[in-house]
Amino acid sequence: MTANNPSQSFSANEFLEALDQHNYEFGVGQIISGKIISHARDGVYVDVGGKSPAFLPADEAMLESDTDLVTSLPLDSEHEFLIISEQNAEGEVKLSIRRMLIQKAWQQMQAYQAEETIFDCVVLHTNKGGVVVNAAGLRGFIPRSHLTVKDNLESLIGKTLPVSVIEINEPTNRLVLSNTNAVRTSVMGNLAKGQLVAGTVSGIRPFGVFLNFDGVSGLLHIKEISQARVNDINAVFAIGDPVPAVIIDIDESRNRISLSTKLLENHSGELLENTAQVFAEAPERLEKNIQKLWNT
Repeated sequence: MTANNPSQSFSANEFLEALDQHNYEFGVGQIISGKIISHARDGVYVDVGGKSPAFLPADEAMLESDTDLVTSLPLDSEHEFLIISEQNAEGEVKLSIRRMLIQKAWQQMQAYQAEETIFDCVVLHTNKGGVVVNAAGLRGFIPRSHLTVKDNLESLIGKTLPVSVIEINEPTNRLVLSNTNAVRTSVMGNLAKGQLVAGTVSGIRPFGVFLNFDGVSGLLHIKEISQARVNDINAVFAIGDPVPAVIIDIDESRNRISLSTKLLENHSGELLENTAQVFAEAPERLEKNIQKLWNT
């Protein structure tokens, strides 16, 4: 029988003293790493390197309450956790993945707003003023005025929309998003001077016509309709009319797009005389007359 080596003997008290020599202090709000060591009916036990395993309650495990913990947090898998309670008498702390993800999501939204980032969200349901969405696990709101689709909002449920942040207040859980701003930014980044767009008349004013295309709006000024003088815009266009137009200026800082149809004319007043023919031949006419734009 081999005798015990006194230098290697290690009593329970000495083991606890050795643990105390290491700084296993955990504080509420701290993010730590740990390994899943067992599953219980009401949560998961995690080895975080302390005197006792930490406990992750089932309702703090994931953003979705019906998540299967055995599948999503398998034994021996390592994860990050947020400490949500002080150590008890046995040295156990309670953990949360859900709150950590929410905390990180708010930080992400702050960064998105600062960097004017466009990201995707999923429409959950509608209310009187717009739609409620899932944005990286947070509940966000898109007002009707900031939706490209303003009618039949129920048709948006379950759909993914590009958005940008317009207002954020974490203490009050307020996150307001814009679909129109995101679409406008994306579209304007792909537009160029001299480009022919297929617009639809959305508004008529004494000074010109507003055309919608690709989710954005541009102005066809009365002086850009024809080389000839236009006395009555309503005699030329009606709401809903399809109008091919040429982009002549883009002001991204003011979100303004200026359009022209007079560049499609081969002679002064031709659009007023034969609108249908001019529009039908728009691509060929622009190719012929494009140099006029660069000479202005």
